[in-house]
Amino acid sequence: MNLHATSRREHAPSGAGMDQPLPPRRGRRLRIVLAAVSVLAALSFAAWQLVPRGLLVSSAQLRSAVAERGMLRDDVSLRAIASPLQSVMLDAVESGRVEEVLVQDGAQVAQGDALFRLSNAQRRLELLQRESEHAQQISNLANLRVNMEAGRAARQRRLADMEFALAQAEKQHARSSALFAKGFISEAAIEESGDRLQQQRRLLANECSNNETEAATQAEAVRQMEAATSRLEAGLRLVREAVDALVVRAPATGRLIDFRLKVGETVATGQHIGRIDDQARFKLDAQVDEFYLARLAPGLLGTARVAGATHGVAVTRITPQVREGRFAVELSFAVGAAPRLSPGQAVEATVSLGGARAALLLPNDAFVTDGAGAWAYVVDADGRGASRRALRLGRRNSAQVEVAAGLAAGERVIVSSYARFGATERLQFDVPIPISTPLQSP
Repeated sequence: MNLHATSRREHAPSGAGMDQPLPPRRGRRLRIVLAAVSVLAALSFAAWQLVPRGLLVSSAQLRSAVAERGMLRDDVSLRAIASPLQSVMLDAVESGRVEEVLVQDGAQVAQGDALFRLSNAQRRLELLQRESEHAQQISNLANLRVNMEAGRAARQRRLADMEFALAQAEKQHARSSALFAKGFISEAAIEESGDRLQQQRRLLANECSNNETEAATQAEAVRQMEAATSRLEAGLRLVREAVDALVVRAPATGRLIDFRLKVGETVATGQHIGRIDDQARFKLDAQVDEFYLARLAPGLLGTARVAGATHGVAVTRITPQVREGRFAVELSFAVGAAPRLSPGQAVEATVSLGGARAALLLPNDAFVTDGAGAWAYVVDADGRGASRRALRLGRRNSAQVEVAAGLAAGERVIVSSYARFGATERLQFDVPIPISTPLQSP
C-alpha cells in the first residue's frame, strides 16, 4: 500500500510545467503613459496660469485713476503760516544784572514802555568821572574868559593913555612950531618936539598891533577850550545815555515775544532777549515744490481763505534756495484787506499762474514724484496687471497734472506711490481692477 502511494506521488504533475510566459500588452502601457502626460500637461498649464506675470501686488493697496479730458486750473495751492509783517528784535545794548522785570512774556507794550532795569556800577562810576571832567572844563573856560576880559580892559587903558599922550605931543609940537616960526625957540627945540611926536605915534601903533595879536590869541584859546568842552559834553551825553539804557524800553508798539528774563540774571552786551511783533499787519510764509520755481515771481496775485472769508494776496518775495525739494515764498495782503490773524496760524492760499485751459488730466498724486514725471504704470485692458510706460507731464496744480504725451483718454494709471516696486517693468494684481471705476482722487 505504501509502495503504491509512493508510485503515485512520483508520477504526479508538477507546477513548473504549468507557468508559461504570455506576450506583453503594449496598448495598455501606452494608454497609461499618455494619461500621465496629459495629467502632467494639465497641471503644468494650471501652474503657468497661476504664476503671476510680473510683481504680484494687492490691488486693494493701490490708487488708480482714469486719464480724462478737462480744464486745468493753472494755479498753485499753498498752506501758508501767518507771521508778523514787522518784528523788532530786542538785544541788550548794555551789560549788567537784572534788578527789576516790569513786563511779562506775551504782554502788549507801547513804544517807550519800560521792560526791565539793569544795574552796572562801572557805568555809574564812569558817569561821575565824566561829570567831574565836564565841570572842571567849564570852570577852566570861565577863568579863561575872566582873564581875557581883564587883559582886554588893561589893553584898553594902555591904549587910552597912549592916545592921550599922542594928543598932548601933537599939541605941544603945534605950539613949538608956531614959536619956531616967530623965532622964539631954537631949531633944536622944534626937532626934539617932532621926535617926541613920532615916538608917541610909533608907541600907539605898536600897542594897537599888540592888542590885536593878543585878542586873536585869547579868542583862539577860548574857541579851543569851548571845543574841548563840547567834546566832553558829547561824551557825557553818551555816558548818560548808557546809564539811561540800563532801563530798557520798548522800541516799538506790539506784542512782546520770547521774553524770559529773571531778576538776578546777568545780561551781556548783544544778548538776544526777545522781540516785539506788530499785531496789526501780517504776512504769509509758505514752502512750495521746486517744480514752480521758474513760474512763481514777485507780483503774482492770489487769494487766501481766513475764517471763511476770501482776501487778496500777492507774492512779495521768493527765496530761490531749494531745500529738500522746496523753496520759500512770502505773500502779503492787499492794503486795508489784512484779516485778524495769530502768529503761527495756518492759512490756505492760492496763487494764480494763468488762465484755465483744456488738457488730458490725472490726479497730482505720489506717482508724479516717484516716476519723476517720466513714466507711469498703465493698467491693462483686462485690469489684471499694469505695465510701465514712458510719458511726459506738463503743467500741474495741487490737484491735477497735465499729461502732454504717452497716454490716451480713458486709460487707467496707478497713481499711488511706486517706491516699493523698484525697477519692476510689470505688475500683476491679485484681484483685477475694474476698468469702469470712475476716477479716484488721491
